[in-house]
Amino acid sequence: MPSGVNAAEQQKLRLIRQRMKWYVDQHHIPCCSYLLAKSVKLIDQQCLGYSDRTAQLPLTDHAIFRLYSNTKLVTSVAAMLLVERDIIDLDTPLSQIISGLAELRVLIKNASAIDQTEELKTPITLRHLLSHTAGFSYGFVDPESLIDRHYLDHGLNLLRPFDGDLETFVNHVVKMPLAFQPGASWRYSLATDIVGYLIECVTGQQFDEFLYQNIFEPLDMTTTGFCVAAEKRHLVVSLAQANDMYHPMDTGYRESPFEVATPIIERPKFISGGGGLFSTVNDYLHFMQMLEAQGKWHGEQVIRSQTLRLMLTDQLPIGVSLNFPMWRLPGVGYGLGFAFKEAQLGASGRRASYFWGGMAGTHSWVFDNGVIALCMTQMMPSFLHPFSDDFEKLVAQLNL
Repeated sequence: MPSGVNAAEQQKLRLIRQRMKWYVDQHHIPCCSYLLAKSVKLIDQQCLGYSDRTAQLPLTDHAIFRLYSNTKLVTSVAAMLLVERDIIDLDTPLSQIISGLAELRVLIKNASAIDQTEELKTPITLRHLLSHTAGFSYGFVDPESLIDRHYLDHGLNLLRPFDGDLETFVNHVVKMPLAFQPGASWRYSLATDIVGYLIECVTGQQFDEFLYQNIFEPLDMTTTGFCVAAEKRHLVVSLAQANDMYHPMDTGYRESPFEVATPIIERPKFISGGGGLFSTVNDYLHFMQMLEAQGKWHGEQVIRSQTLRLMLTDQLPIGVSLNFPMWRLPGVGYGLGFAFKEAQLGASGRRASYFWGGMAGTHSWVFDNGVIALCMTQMMPSFLHPFSDDFEKLVAQLNL
C-alpha cells in the first residue's frame, strides 16, 4: 500500500483493486491498467491480466493502448493553444480558412430523405467543432439514422482506416449534409478530425508535428503518437471484441479480427485527431497532470489556466443534453473538448470535474479534489460496459 495514506483510504484502494481484478478474473474485460495520482504524487498503479492473451504476456505499465477518443482531448488542447496565441479565434467563420465549409447543406427538421436540405444559416466556427455542435455526425455511432446511413454509404466509416490525408478527408466530409444548423444541438461526430486539418491550415505544419512540438515533447510523452515504432509493437495490447455490445457482462469477448481506425503501421496517411493516438498510461498521466495543474508542467506553462477554464464552460445549447443513441448522460455538460459532471457521485458528495474516454475502454478523469484517475482496457466497444462506471464511483469515495 502507498505510504502516507491512512487505514480507511487504504481499504478503499483495496476495494478498487478487488473490483477491477474481479472484472478481469471473471473474463468480463480482457485486462485492466489503472492509475491514481494526487497532482504529481502517484497513489496507486495496477496492471491486471494480459497484454497478449494468446501468448500469455502479462500486462505491464509499458503497455501501449489505442486511445481512440481520448485523442480528442489532446487535439482540443492543441487547437486552444492557437486560440490563446491569437492565430485563430473561436468564433471566426472557418469557411474563411476551409472554403468547403461555406457550401454545406443542412437537413431540414424531421427529414425523411437525404436531399431534404436547406441552406446553411450559421457559419461553422472552431467553437462548434470542439463542442460537437457543428452538425456533423460519425457514421457508425447511430447507423440507423438517415445521416449516418448516408455517411456509411459514401465511405465515411472511421471504424476503418480512411484512405487519404486530412485534406482529402475534409473535402469528402463537406459533401455530406449537416444533421442540424450549427449551434442548434449536440451530436458526437468527426468534427475533431476536421480540427486536425484546421491546425495544419493555419500553422503550415503537419498536424502530428504540431502535437509533437507543442504537447508530446514538452510533456515528455515519449511513447505517444499515431503509429508505433517497430521495436515497440510487442508492447501494444491485443484488441478484444465484445460478443454483444448491448450485454457485455453476459456474453464475454473474443479476439478482434481487425484493427479499428488506425492500424499499427508506419505513419498513416490519415492523422486522426479524433481517434488516432497510441499511448501508455504513464504518458497520458503526464497530459492529465498538466491539465490538473492548470496548464503547468515542471514549472513551465504549457497552456494558460484561463484557456483551460474556458474549455470547461458548458457549450451545450439551451435545452440540449449530452446523449448518444444507446444511452443518456444526465447531469453532464460539455465544453470545448471535455465533458464534466455536475451531479454528485456517491455518499461523499464529491463530483468528477471533467472526463472522457475511448471506445475500446480507455478512460480518464480529474476529480475536484485533485485526484487524477486513469483506467484502461482494450475491448471493442466498451461504452456500455459497467467496469469504468464502477471504477469512477469507487474512486469518488477516496478522501486523499
